[in-house]
Amino acid sequence: MQTNLTQAMRNSREGIEAENILRKCVHCGFCTATCPTYQVLGDELDGPRGRIYLIKQVLEGVEPGTDTQQHLDRCLTCRNCETTCPSGVEYGRLLDIGRQMVDQRVQRPASQRLARLVLRKVLASATVFTPLLRIGQLFRPLLPPMLKQKIPPHQAQRAWPDSQHPRRMLVLDGCVQPGLAPSTNTAAARILDRLGIRLLRIRESGCCGSLSQHLSAPDEALDFARANIDAWWPHIETGAEAIVITASGCGVFVKEYGQLLALDPDYADKAATVSRLTRDIAEILSDEDLSSLPRPSARRVAWHPPCTLQHGQKVVGNVESILGAMGLTLTTVENSHLCCGSAGVYSVLHPEMGQTLGQNKLAALESDQPDVIVTANIGCQMHLSQNASQPVRHWIELLADGIS
Repeated sequence: MQTNLTQAMRNSREGIEAENILRKCVHCGFCTATCPTYQVLGDELDGPRGRIYLIKQVLEGVEPGTDTQQHLDRCLTCRNCETTCPSGVEYGRLLDIGRQMVDQRVQRPASQRLARLVLRKVLASATVFTPLLRIGQLFRPLLPPMLKQKIPPHQAQRAWPDSQHPRRMLVLDGCVQPGLAPSTNTAAARILDRLGIRLLRIRESGCCGSLSQHLSAPDEALDFARANIDAWWPHIETGAEAIVITASGCGVFVKEYGQLLALDPDYADKAATVSRLTRDIAEILSDEDLSSLPRPSARRVAWHPPCTLQHGQKVVGNVESILGAMGLTLTTVENSHLCCGSAGVYSVLHPEMGQTLGQNKLAALESDQPDVIVTANIGCQMHLSQNASQPVRHWIELLADGIS
């Protein structure tokens, strides 16, 4: 793709990076065929190729308006287009740059600014979010059905294993998962404990920063990244093997710390090390001997691979292989490459599109009559749970069910 960036853009880090990404695009349109929002809306500007042109125009000096902002907002950042693209266009990074530029030029209505600020300040802080969630769960039986379905019941938590093992790994607790699904990381810890690995929670770590990044607050996102690196670094220096992530949305962002902090002289090397050590729990277990684990009760399982796992991290087939090896039957799920509509806070900011995609995904997941639906990201889990006929769980919990 030919570009004619403004002088200011050609001299900026973001402009140089964006131009390198744009030049890879060959206008083929393969991305459009796998874009969830284009499939629903049928508008070229609500597909990757159209959004790329909009960002290109802004880089070349065309003043954006609210229409441009809306088309960029409606992207799920599922990165399905990156999997499809034959030219290797890094669309997700280009979209981050484009959204930040447009938000600097187009002021949002006060209601939008407030909503995005509240989401960043409440969801990104476990110490704020979890108490508010517990209040909602306390009054859940009294709430009307529409609101009740958005608040999951309180989840009982098993004891965290305290065995001492020579092998140690760290785990990201994150921001919303400790309140919504504390059993997920506990299940991972119990499984790794059975395999002779101690999983450590580092209380000083917190939100991965992806929420701020996708809400056009990149400096705040980098502050979260630096805080996590500071919290993990002493343990990395003393031999922690890996940083284990059980929420794939967090995993894809932490794996990009090295790229995002590459120009920070104080954190570049540490960030690169953290990214190298970060692995999804499926990647960890794929390299371990699981023969000592008890087999889960035989059941039919529908597997939903989150976009952040299959398109963002490019971790494909690991979960299916593990579940199959443990004797579970995987049902047939059509269009498994498509987004469920959760996409972080997307379903909150764009409820109609989020619900449409969620219903489409549930129809595919439930068509082969599974006993349980499993996924690998807290956002997908909560989004699908609202309307699912079967339980929706993190897949790691199935493996931990048989561990006493």
